[in-house]
Amino acid sequence: MQIDWSSIFSWTNVFNLIDILIVWLFIFQLLKILKNTKAFNILNGVFIFLLIKIISTLFQLKTVDWIMNNIIQWSVIGVIVIFQPEIRRGLDHLGQQFFAGKREAGARNPNEKMVRDLVEASEYMSKRRIGALISMQRSQPLNEYASTGITLNSAISSQLLINIFIPNTPLHDGAVIIQDMTITSAASYLPLSENPDIPKELGTRHRAAVGLSEVTDALTIVVSEETGGISVVERGEITRDLSKDALYNILADNFIHSSDEDNSDNFLSNWFNQLTGGGKSDD
Repeated sequence: MQIDWSSIFSWTNVFNLIDILIVWLFIFQLLKILKNTKAFNILNGVFIFLLIKIISTLFQLKTVDWIMNNIIQWSVIGVIVIFQPEIRRGLDHLGQQFFAGKREAGARNPNEKMVRDLVEASEYMSKRRIGALISMQRSQPLNEYASTGITLNSAISSQLLINIFIPNTPLHDGAVIIQDMTITSAASYLPLSENPDIPKELGTRHRAAVGLSEVTDALTIVVSEETGGISVVERGEITRDLSKDALYNILADNFIHSSDEDNSDNFLSNWFNQLTGGGKSDD
């Protein structure tokens, strides 16, 4: 028997497949938006009504079927009223996904906010000579050092960073570890460098920053308690007495500019991953 491949791979079948895929993606995204909301429980109730309708039709329960038909007839208006907040949130989410586009890629880059918060906090602490030690993970994990401190898992903000390093508070002594744009720990211990070339006037914070840079590719900001000077340590090297703009440029080169091109080139791929749940869950 000869198989008619032309009929199997016809444009009609292709469009039918696309039609099914779009409906599947829509339902999947809708369930994702409704998950862990009160509307999800209401949706379960709707499924129960539909199940009762199917049973009444199969077993010819005329009275039950008549009641279900009337409920379903008026349910469209009820669904719009009940799910109004979720519908509004879903349309807003959909609009952001489709029309945010490349022109907002930089503004939506969480690295941009992280860098600005780090610069703002460093400048504030520098002016007031508040000692600080902030290490940022790059390609090599810092879990070993984060585990030595107090777990926070908090969003990055300049206010939180400043409060952590206020003198005579429980978390001020030690390092803040930042991983994946999150403050994972505070009061963490870093390995001290034995490098004899480190200037003698630099204290324990600088030696700890250099020590970490000798065993990982982390970048560390150090604010001197004695002078208020801001330093950046990476790859065993110390860049001292940085201005606000100089600090921003170093952080931007490492955490913003290096990712902007990837964000732009992979926009469609990232959007598709978010739509299908392939990316990191928000829940």
